[in-house]
Amino acid sequence: MTDDLPPNPALLPAGLLDLLPPEAETEASAVEALMTVFAAHGYQRVKPPLLEFEDSLLAGSGIAVADQTFRLMDPDSQRMMGLRADTTPQVARIAATRLGRVPRPLRLSYAGQCLRVRGTQLAPERQVAQAGIELIGHDSPEADAETVLVAAEALAAVGLTRVSFDLTLPMLVPTLLDDAGITGPNRVSLARALDRKDAAAVTRHGGALAPVLTELLLAAGPADRALAALAAAKLPALAGILAERVAATVAAIRAASPDLRLTVDPVEFRGFRYETGVSVTVYAPGRHEELGRGGRYICGDQASGTSEPATGLTLYPDAILRVAPARQARPRIFVSFGTDRGMLAALQSDGFATVAALAAVSDETAEANRLGCSHILRAGNAALINTEG
Repeated sequence: MTDDLPPNPALLPAGLLDLLPPEAETEASAVEALMTVFAAHGYQRVKPPLLEFEDSLLAGSGIAVADQTFRLMDPDSQRMMGLRADTTPQVARIAATRLGRVPRPLRLSYAGQCLRVRGTQLAPERQVAQAGIELIGHDSPEADAETVLVAAEALAAVGLTRVSFDLTLPMLVPTLLDDAGITGPNRVSLARALDRKDAAAVTRHGGALAPVLTELLLAAGPADRALAALAAAKLPALAGILAERVAATVAAIRAASPDLRLTVDPVEFRGFRYETGVSVTVYAPGRHEELGRGGRYICGDQASGTSEPATGLTLYPDAILRVAPARQARPRIFVSFGTDRGMLAALQSDGFATVAALAAVSDETAEANRLGCSHILRAGNAALINTEG
């Protein structure tokens, strides 16, 4: 019976996969293209550890991803550790502690893998690649705009020039509900209605707040329309400040990149719970999968009681490569046995992979084809031979 068969040793847990050639190299080169752009704008790279003690990993903004964090016991210290589910809280910890005395604004970048307890319906992977930037110690629309502009340039570097940045205000809806005194089951129902973009349910549960919420709900889309609705709405003090901030951020982005596609969703409040101001989600046209996410948050160290403003944006290379133009694999050249290896450096510097024969073969063309090589470099012959010719 098949039930008695041992599991396939190559079987991986749900949401995890092996990345094989040439996709693994393609991902690595795409990540480095993103990081090169980040570095060009002054973002210095940090490399947090994959695991940390639970009490530091999940402190501050890290508590927002606690339910997505794998935990294990450290056999050395007998303390609980966590595998990071998101890199931003780690960078915030580094900024507040190890780099606490470095002049602000502090610009940091990172790239690495994260592991999450659960995937989503749209993104079932549980191991997620991230490459991102954090701008710490400055609170202004210009800082919010910079992360968007740098991310747009990084995406263009991997061939994605038609992307949409969706700006949201995660704190706007909670602020409006608090100000209106909406609590309990009615608040839960109203939040669910807004999440589902259900205008009829918003009307049922919104009370006196329903007209404003419905107008903002229907205004989601191109930035100009949404900003006009926010400006026309009679918002209480804190909500009004949030509305002014997103308008100023849009203006700062457009001043530097007038053609960048911007949308605004005033009542969208999903995302990491540590986001406190203007937040951003990146999409490719016609696709629902997120290419990146970020926003404003408080960077702090619980032990010392320090806190400072910060904003950042994380890109997801796996999702980006699914929609970006295909990147050409490095062409491979079969090098016949006995060829002077000094001839290979020039080819390698031109972007070729040289695959050297480890023994003489009778049919070099067949061997080159078998190994996925498009050309042959024969001993004593500096000219390349096209295996397809």
